[in-house]
Amino acid sequence: MAGPDDLILTIDNGTQSVRAIVFNGRGELLDRVKVELEPYFSEHPGWAEQRGEYYWDQLCAATQQLWAQGVVQPGQITGVAVTTQRGTVVHVDPEGNALRPAITWLDQRRTEGLRPVGGAWGLLFRTVGATPLVRRFQENAEGMWVARNQPEIHARAHKVLLLSGYHVRRLCGRFVDSVAAQVGYLPFDYKRQQWAGPRDWKWGAAGIRREQLPELVPAGGRLGEITEEAARATGIPAGTPLIAAAADKACEVLGSGGLDPDVACLSFGTTATVNTTTTRYHEVVRLVPPWPAAVPDAYNNEIMLYRGFWMVSWFKEQFGLRERQEAAARGVAPESLFDELVRDIPPGSMGLTLQPFWSPGIPEPGPEAKGAVIGFGDVHTRAHLYRAILEGLVYGLRAAKEQIERRSAVRLRRLRIAGGGSRSDVAMQVAADIFGLPAARPHVDEASALGAAIDAAVGLGIHPDFPAAIKAMTRPGVVFEPRAEAQAVYDQLYRRVYLPMYARLRPLYQAIREITGYPE
Repeated sequence: MAGPDDLILTIDNGTQSVRAIVFNGRGELLDRVKVELEPYFSEHPGWAEQRGEYYWDQLCAATQQLWAQGVVQPGQITGVAVTTQRGTVVHVDPEGNALRPAITWLDQRRTEGLRPVGGAWGLLFRTVGATPLVRRFQENAEGMWVARNQPEIHARAHKVLLLSGYHVRRLCGRFVDSVAAQVGYLPFDYKRQQWAGPRDWKWGAAGIRREQLPELVPAGGRLGEITEEAARATGIPAGTPLIAAAADKACEVLGSGGLDPDVACLSFGTTATVNTTTTRYHEVVRLVPPWPAAVPDAYNNEIMLYRGFWMVSWFKEQFGLRERQEAAARGVAPESLFDELVRDIPPGSMGLTLQPFWSPGIPEPGPEAKGAVIGFGDVHTRAHLYRAILEGLVYGLRAAKEQIERRSAVRLRRLRIAGGGSRSDVAMQVAADIFGLPAARPHVDEASALGAAIDAAVGLGIHPDFPAAIKAMTRPGVVFEPRAEAQAVYDQLYRRVYLPMYARLRPLYQAIREITGYPE
């Protein structure tokens, strides 16, 4: 009988790396391997592709290195779960072989010259103001681009899979995927969490036929078993159960313990997000659906800052050579030295205020949006700029949190923060101070993989249900309490400076766009 000592292998295929991680039923991380990835290659401006076989080969390298470390033996694994980056699409033949490189979520190509959705659907979209969002879906849908530009690939494609479904086919030999992994430009009914009905407008807009899509299994359900072929490639014993998990952000919310609707889960990742979990369907961003949660029949209300903590990486690359060199010499993480850099800078960065719209959003804040920093004076240094980046990002996430509260009528009282940026104590304290709420890290720094392990633990019977699994496998790590004096400063800057910035600057952004053509 399965119990808390049983071991679960989770495979987390992100954008920058693929990780093989082993947890037990108490949520304790026993061993892990990280294999770096080349995120994409680009044969044309704006394209971002990667070979499906490359992802698979790196996955196999990660599992084989895990066994080579000798901490865990393959035969000790009770089950496997997979979580991946969202929105990366692979066209495959009947054997599951990729017919062309995967189009990753970073890809910016568009299909131009498409006819607008017509008929009753088109009238409805014009009435409710959804035409720009529908046009965006049509233009960005990977399946539509392939159908228009590579019709021979479209005709030969037996299935059109997300990266999660591609890996599942390689592991268990079946064209099946998790309901909770379906985030992308696909004909998916997000309210009912199933493929769209036959008359839904998304079929024509996505360029995909129903028979090209995999069977769907709810999170925690059994996808299949590891095949002999996959066992030879990965070292995972043949016959090991493969359990449905979810997309990486949904798993991160679950691994952070974010099942209660009053918990705000922040992701300090390349794309920064605020997520809540609810069993009620509502659109916290008008006309944008909530995504499937990593638990069945639940939704994640999500608002994104598209460039998020990429801005921190940008700062380190452009202005942080000294800290990066010193970190390498001392054998420490660069984040610790950047925390030292800004620790003595007062809350509010002496008036330096950043608006984090480095990449425009649709429908909000708007396609013309740009980033901005105001308040410069001769007292400011690169340390002030670094702190202003952290503060601006958290201001943006606070605004998103307040939007979720307005639309859902649920007050958010607790913060859970995961992602690479959460390793910074300064970033965590800034979040606590700006939100005015305690901010807790998960007890492990692999929250997405832990969320996948929780799905597997329920599916394998290690725990009877999701509340029991979350109670046993998640807990707060270090908690950062808000400081009253800093909170007061931030609240004034947020309300009187940050919130009015976009409306004041928007006419200038529009002029920049008209004059330079950027952003498109």
